[in-house]
Amino acid sequence: MNEKAHFIDRVSREMAQDLPPVCLSAPEALAAACRILAREGHESGLAGQVSARAAEPGTWWTLQFGYGFDEATAERMVRVDEDLKPLQGGRPNPGTRFHVWIYRKRPDVKAIIHTHAPYASALAATGQPLKTIHMDSAMLHGTAHLADWPGVPVADDEGRIISAALGSAKTILLANHGLLAAGSTVEEAAYLAVFFERAARMQLRAMAAGGFREVKPELAEEACRFLLQPSIVNATFAYFMRLGR
Repeated sequence: MNEKAHFIDRVSREMAQDLPPVCLSAPEALAAACRILAREGHESGLAGQVSARAAEPGTWWTLQFGYGFDEATAERMVRVDEDLKPLQGGRPNPGTRFHVWIYRKRPDVKAIIHTHAPYASALAATGQPLKTIHMDSAMLHGTAHLADWPGVPVADDEGRIISAALGSAKTILLANHGLLAAGSTVEEAAYLAVFFERAARMQLRAMAAGGFREVKPELAEEACRFLLQPSIVNATFAYFMRLGR
């Protein structure tokens, strides 16, 4: 083991020991994620959606339609089936339908966040993909890109198109639309969504300043693995939660 690998391994073990997971139910975690996103400026009326797998197979939790991210509470989360029919609580955002397609194709995905955050939406309007240009965006390395907007995602065609474009990636920039983060936990999906918007802002500023230089792929991949460690993801989510108290 080389010197760098030795220290990465040591730091990873220490973080796993010192930074415990956040213990929240799915509705509680989704509500916390919504409030974090609202503080980060992801609010776009009722356009964004969050969802998470429920304990019962083939069902999901999501925010009741009609409420904004800043109004989210665990009690305002509803459980729906594959056709978005309510099983507990009120009706969901109809735009959540395309989430179901991703869940079907990706058993590793436990939570999805989609927002029309300002900078991600602006980057989506340029037709350019999100690039890894800084350490602080390395957790997004490998972000997919849907180059053509398929229309309002309330039918099944949009689900097929978006899920296919996402492939095995955790994040995707949707042309003329916004961002999507698919996480192994609600905490990871929120973490990715927050840093996605910040990365889009950074890239647009670099473009305005004359361009950018991408991080070397091998270094980006190393940093991505490091920054997606559950200890870092959970500690960051917990920090974001504390900011709102």
